[in-house]
Amino acid sequence: MLAEIITIGDEILIGQIVDTNSAWMAQQLNNTGIRVKQISSVSDGKQHILKALKEASERADLIFITGGLGPTKDDITKNTLAEYFGVGLVENQEALDNVMRIFAKYNRPMLDINKAQALVPSNCEVILNHNGTAPGMWFNTGEKIYVSMPGVPFEMMYMMEEEVIPKIKTLFKLPAIVHKTILTVGEGESFLATRIADIEDSLPRHIKLAYLPKLGQVRLRLSGEGENEQQLRDEIEQYAALIVERVGENVGAEEDVALEKAILDFMAGRGLTLSVAESCTGGYISHLFTQHPGSSKVFFGGAVSYSYELKESILGVKKATLEKFGAVSEETVVEMVEGALRNFKSDFAIAVTGIAGPEGGTPDKPVGTVWIAAASAQKTVRKKFTFGSKRLQNIERSATAALFMLNTLLKDVEK
Repeated sequence: MLAEIITIGDEILIGQIVDTNSAWMAQQLNNTGIRVKQISSVSDGKQHILKALKEASERADLIFITGGLGPTKDDITKNTLAEYFGVGLVENQEALDNVMRIFAKYNRPMLDINKAQALVPSNCEVILNHNGTAPGMWFNTGEKIYVSMPGVPFEMMYMMEEEVIPKIKTLFKLPAIVHKTILTVGEGESFLATRIADIEDSLPRHIKLAYLPKLGQVRLRLSGEGENEQQLRDEIEQYAALIVERVGENVGAEEDVALEKAILDFMAGRGLTLSVAESCTGGYISHLFTQHPGSSKVFFGGAVSYSYELKESILGVKKATLEKFGAVSEETVVEMVEGALRNFKSDFAIAVTGIAGPEGGTPDKPVGTVWIAAASAQKTVRKKFTFGSKRLQNIERSATAALFMLNTLLKDVEK
């Protein structure tokens, strides 16, 4: 069972809003056993929409459409669908009652433009919108199914969860689709592929391996499709275990979560605490941790210490160390991380100091030079990195490397 998602709206194409609908829908459909073949975004133009619908029907069994169902003149999806199917519009009493109920609830007068939202193509089955005035529409041609829903995210989500997906499940016997993600850190995509080549070659045809790289990280995703979900899940777990054993210390997490979230969960489960001392990352590492609910159970906080004075006064870095070795040095980063441990009274700490760029480099310390340290009361590890010349990439790479070093240190403690 293949699906295609079409999002309609000029606001998407000019970058005024981000299309979050497609990502959410694709995830829900995949969990249901439906593979998404393609995702398209089209403008508020009749011919463009008609062409997208025709092309989608040649690729997919289920076509999902969001957007363009509002009451204003630029919302043309409903009329375009009627033209596409060669039918007229009729007033649907259930949809009209729903619109009237909503306006009565808020004690607002209903205009003709709002009443017109109850007009739908005559060949559709109405999907009531319990969170808005625009009804959804279900079209079954006998060969293809088209589902048109509002573009407002929460309206679409409720409609998908409460009406559309349950209806699909009653109509079709769908296979199980299972994914397993392994987050790896500190190893490039090509090196990983070489290390696990024999495991990948041994995968059966119904299980695929995908490499999903970003700066300093690669997610390995095993995906399988079959009739027996538990059997498929067990089979994928077996191959995942082989990969984890082979990749070893480069494994950051055995689930599809951000590395910092995996670290927070690990430390929270053991009652461990963390502080940071950041220079060139400017608080980015702190942001990564604190964006997750419950981070305060682990994360104490820390210092963003760009100047020599703050490194000395907050972290206890010796003035002599800074004068002799400079801020970007092994000696300084060690005193930063140990100062964070001592002054912030956490179980673990990480420290970063470097030259993010694009200026500030020297022949012996070019832009992209970064020293990182991670420490506990028992052990301090440090490492020098040489990244590139792009400031934002250097900040992100530094944060990822720091998280990887902390993750490795935590594993050592666990042993």
